[in-house]
Amino acid sequence: MTLLLTGANGQLGTLIKNHLTARGATFIEGSRTPAEGGRHVDYTNPAGLEQAFAGVTKLILISVPSGDRQALHRNAVTAAQRAGVSHIIYTSVTEATTSPLGLAADHKATEEAIRAAGLTFTFLRNNMYHENYTAQLAHTDGTFLTSTGSGLVASAARDDYALAAAIVASSAGHENAVYELTGSTAWTFDMFAAEVASISGKPFVHKSIPAEELRAGYVASGLPREAAEMFTDIYVRIANGEGALGEVRPDLEKLIGRPTTPLADTIRAALGS
Repeated sequence: MTLLLTGANGQLGTLIKNHLTARGATFIEGSRTPAEGGRHVDYTNPAGLEQAFAGVTKLILISVPSGDRQALHRNAVTAAQRAGVSHIIYTSVTEATTSPLGLAADHKATEEAIRAAGLTFTFLRNNMYHENYTAQLAHTDGTFLTSTGSGLVASAARDDYALAAAIVASSAGHENAVYELTGSTAWTFDMFAAEVASISGKPFVHKSIPAEELRAGYVASGLPREAAEMFTDIYVRIANGEGALGEVRPDLEKLIGRPTTPLADTIRAALGS
């Protein structure tokens, strides 16, 4: 088996790479700026992708963070099919085929493209990352703004998702499986704020504001409109209990063989505590 990891230099890819290495797995790194011995992987270059995937039997396809995801992912799937890749492990999103999340449409289309290509697949449907929120703490002065109300989210640490991907890629028995990956517990942003205050020893609160106000604030702060829309949409879906983002599933615990990393641990890491 020849395994190739796309996005090997990205946040998730780097963690997957670390876990594959720790497990003694042999793999090829793929990215736009590959390390020595790696392959150049550019989703905008179909011919180059086919060349990069030559001789690969199993491919970890990490979804791109922005741009025309559907077109870029289709390029990768088509190139994989033409290159003779037999198994794609794809990082998707919770309930991709039925979720009302705006970002789910891209993942649904990619899953459909992989199925239509006739390739063996494993879909890793990742819920939200703890780090989506803890990364904001360095830029937040005492008040964390969302539009979630008292909605729940069952997030997990990015490293937990990475470990699951490495395990799936380096072990047998995951053919044509769909894993709904969530944290071991669900929490509200009031709980998040209380944990931040407890760990930091400083006042910290959560305030839920109307979606229009939140979106406008993101744009005013310099966030691209597409990203502002995506983040706001996620918060609104959490508030409404949509997209199964607040549901705790057993799949991630089963894959990694332990409960997922507590939110408090990721908060401590972000705060340097």
